[in-house]
Amino acid sequence: MLVDRAKIYVLGGKGGNGCQSLYKDLYNRRGTPDGGDGGDGGSVVIVSDTNLQTLLDFRYNQHYKAAKGKHGSSNNKYGRSGADRVMKVPVGTIIRDVDTDLIVRDLKEPGESVIVARGGSGGKGNRKLEIATEGEEGETRTLLLELKLVADVGIIGLPNAGKSTLICRISKSHSKVANYPFTTRSPQLGVVKYHDTSFVVADMPGLIKGAHEGRGLGDQFLRHIERTSVLVHVVDMVPGEGEDPVENYKTLEKELELYSQSVYAKPRVIVANKMDMPGARESLERFVSEASEKVWSISALRGDGLKELIDHIYTRIEDVKEEAEKSCCQGWDESPDG
Repeated sequence: MLVDRAKIYVLGGKGGNGCQSLYKDLYNRRGTPDGGDGGDGGSVVIVSDTNLQTLLDFRYNQHYKAAKGKHGSSNNKYGRSGADRVMKVPVGTIIRDVDTDLIVRDLKEPGESVIVARGGSGGKGNRKLEIATEGEEGETRTLLLELKLVADVGIIGLPNAGKSTLICRISKSHSKVANYPFTTRSPQLGVVKYHDTSFVVADMPGLIKGAHEGRGLGDQFLRHIERTSVLVHVVDMVPGEGEDPVENYKTLEKELELYSQSVYAKPRVIVANKMDMPGARESLERFVSEASEKVWSISALRGDGLKELIDHIYTRIEDVKEEAEKSCCQGWDESPDG
């Protein structure tokens, strides 16, 4: 189950107290201050991990606290610092401060880390001050974790268009497949092997009219395609009674436009699915004339046309990467110091 939102509470460790101590011996009756400093409290750290795909653990364990620093002691001994509390989240997790509604960090890359609650400083011993001080309290924050999947390809379509069958055929994903709408309840990731490389595809739950306003939980699912490079729009050539492939195609394209112009502008691969079904050929002819670009006809169930489709999808992904690199180079060349 994909859980993509969770609220958590984090607390940095309290710093250890400084020590109040005097060293006395036979020749030093008044005493010499020798109290050591307390150790700093540990911090709460969040790290992105490619092995995770859900925030499910944070639904059941919402409180995270780092270790306290140890107190200082006599003979100028410093207290040990508290251990950090390290939490792992999926790549693509956005960390937001609930109180300020500001983004703390957007963990887009594997292995990125951020300190979300700093530990308190240790108190000073009387070796440095006349009177030892207590350690400071650690930072306390309430955070909202929001996951936006990072995938090269987002597979979209109306319910029962055959998206789950497609991702199961081209990758090692195990999406639920059945002949009724909304079999996919949450986004599913799959890895497509392509020669000596691979790319990641995300199967999005079926979207319906009004998805951009949250109907059918559409707005929750649509945000997962914001980070994809290419969208694969799957259209059922033999939809249910009273439905039309062309109108279904236009409906979803309009939902993308209403949701976000940046999402709507993403490169698109249009796929006509279920070509093994009676009547599909007739529907395809009219659909091709109405579609905004080339249409790739397939049967995800039988595997017809999938090799050519994968070749084209990979080419589109590479085109997007090449354009991104050119944009970066142009921006560098046009900079004042370039």
